Amino acid sequence: MLNLKPLNWLSIILLITALTLLVTYLLPVPSNGEFSYALIPRYIFSFIFITFIPGYCLVKILFIGKNRLDVIEELVLSVALSFGLTGILGLFLGLSPIGINFTSITVSLSILVLVLATVAFIRKLRESDVQSPQQISR
Repeated sequence: MLNLKPLNWLSIILLITALTLLVTYLLPVPSNGEFSYALIPRYIFSFIFITFIPGYCLVKILFIGKNRLDVIEELVLSVALSFGLTGILGLFLGLSPIGINFTSITVSLSILVLVLATVAFIRKLRESDVQSPQQISR
């Protein structure tokens, strides 16, 4: 979407991942099961993290250089790939001895995003042919 420098792009992805984990684990959940307005940030960050971020990182890996996509194509493909990646991750967790629970999904999806973001970062660095660390952060 935005044509950010590799280090800025990776910083944003890491920040969103960290904020999602913090909001998810630190905001208290009401014990009576009722809705609380304190849960709204948790729902927003979790929704974005599950439905957009994994696919966006994968799109940044697959479509680089001459194969760039338009903003709308990138957005739609990011959402579709995120649902696919999350579904496959859920399938593997369901078949593994770990099982599907809140912690296993959160941790495994975070690891997947970090791995995809790192690979995308490396590909972006190679594409931009950056020679010095000062040029990366600009």
